[in-house]
Amino acid sequence: MGRARWRGRSGGCECGCGCAGFSKSKVNAGILQKTAASMLPFYRAVATSQRFAAMWSRAVVTANLKSMKKLLALVAPQAARQGLGTNGIGYFVDFVFPKLVYTNGTTIPPGTVQFVFEPKVHQAIARAVLPLYSRLACDRAFACKLAIAIRRGNKRLVNLLVRSRVHTPALKAVQIEDEGIALSFKYPFSKFKYRNLLFRDSFFKRRRRRRRLRRELAEE
Repeated sequence: MGRARWRGRSGGCECGCGCAGFSKSKVNAGILQKTAASMLPFYRAVATSQRFAAMWSRAVVTANLKSMKKLLALVAPQAARQGLGTNGIGYFVDFVFPKLVYTNGTTIPPGTVQFVFEPKVHQAIARAVLPLYSRLACDRAFACKLAIAIRRGNKRLVNLLVRSRVHTPALKAVQIEDEGIALSFKYPFSKFKYRNLLFRDSFFKRRRRRRRLRRELAEE
């Protein structure tokens, strides 16, 4: 398996798929590769350690960003240097690029429940997405194909590429959202749906998340 090559020229492409000609303000292979490579050790830790998964879930539902940052730094130092947020039912890691912010995270859809994040479900999702993030991190051509499919709104190709790496029947839907992808999971041992997200974030979306969390904390 080759090394991830996201340290190359920003927006550049060495695989000949044509993605180099697109603006740096759009999602490209380099953005997907850097995000995936940075998050990969975290997903491995969640997938393989019940203790880590339980500690992470506890930090999420208590909105303990200090604890989340510490746990992330233990297993994925590159991801820990990024922006980090929680809504009490999930988490978001923000990667800042020159002309955009790209976010990765897992959450229960807002409005479903408050302060729940099940370690068993999170572990199952981490195991399911590991092959996808590993392929993105290490395969420039695959990352280019996915980036181009996202930019062109090619739902069929995005679904095909994601499902070629994520094989669990718990994956109920793959959607293009906010210049990224949203993977919806529903496991029989949980009554809640979960979403694993890779998307372009904005200042206004991050502000809305923070406002929602403050409101829910106040209601609690």
